Amino acid sequence: MQNQQFIAALRQLCSEKNIEKDLVLEAVESAIAAAYKKDYGNRDMEVRVELQEDAPELARIYLLKEVVEDGDVVDEKVEVSLSEAKSVNPDIELGDEVYIDVTPTGYGRIAAQSAKQVILQKVQEAERISLFQRFKDREGQLVTGSVNRVEGNHIFVDIEKTTVLLGERQRVQGERYFPGRRMRLYLERVGSSAKGPQLLVSRTNPKLVEKLMAEEIPEISHGEVEVVAIARDAGIRSKVAVRAFDKKIDPVGACIGQKGSRIHPIMDELSGERVDVIEWDENPASVISRALQPAKIANVVVITDQEFVDEESGKRIKKRAAVFVEEEERAMAIGKRGQNIRLASELTGFELDMYNIEEYEAFTESLGAIQHPEKK
Repeated sequence: MQNQQFIAALRQLCSEKNIEKDLVLEAVESAIAAAYKKDYGNRDMEVRVELQEDAPELARIYLLKEVVEDGDVVDEKVEVSLSEAKSVNPDIELGDEVYIDVTPTGYGRIAAQSAKQVILQKVQEAERISLFQRFKDREGQLVTGSVNRVEGNHIFVDIEKTTVLLGERQRVQGERYFPGRRMRLYLERVGSSAKGPQLLVSRTNPKLVEKLMAEEIPEISHGEVEVVAIARDAGIRSKVAVRAFDKKIDPVGACIGQKGSRIHPIMDELSGERVDVIEWDENPASVISRALQPAKIANVVVITDQEFVDEESGKRIKKRAAVFVEEEERAMAIGKRGQNIRLASELTGFELDMYNIEEYEAFTESLGAIQHPEKK
């Protein structure tokens, strides 16, 4: 009865864990055979194991032996007399090979222990493979996690029954993490190790903002509005450039929503991080001017709109633009600790130089002279 319950429980476990039953049974038989060889023989022995439900012993052990004349048995581990062999198979002849039942008395306990260890191992392997496959297909997506525990500077998050370390670089400075806190995270990468899938999740990745917007804003999820670029100072401020494929759609209005109804839930999820949304423009000067909001920009001069390698120096020349502002707008354009101009530069891909509006005429004249030396 115990064996029946054991086999039934094994089948149920395989079904629940989505493991092939035959593979587990085969592994159990191999483990029992290995245990027998270790205890009663050597690795070269030909051993067959049969699991049984309606018998005192969980498994019967059969050893392959060569049939020899009665009285000529030298090594009982590899030879069997003809008379004993015929009791198993009446048609057996000298020189044939036959499997003889050699199950030791009381071997059921050892067999059960071997089976238990193998089953646990197979279940763990199957769960690791299942988890890896499940998460691997979700790289670059959002996952929901709950803080499991905080140990010093280490934050452990539970994500679908998997405990993940939220690294220091993936945490927002100043954000509070406490046991039980639920939050959304960006799944950057899924790796595999002997301990199971290794998930790299982040609260600082700019893609977190984009994915949250896609969840909250139907026009983005439906492909009517596209997020072109994001620049982020995690926990403080993000700038997002969007564009609509339909001229009838206001991409900025669609993202912000009536009275901020769409953007506020995103900011709340980001612990109050400010999210500025601007409309993308193919004209670099226009998008640079918008990216520097809320400052009012008087003029933008694009010095070079593409990166290239200088032939003489071999240096890579980046895209560059000059920004001209009234003196009272300068501090706002630059932002606290240079944050505004830095995010604008990151968003547009241009290195930005700030000038007062009074310098505009002289700058454009000198730039024209550089670009047209024949006019000197």
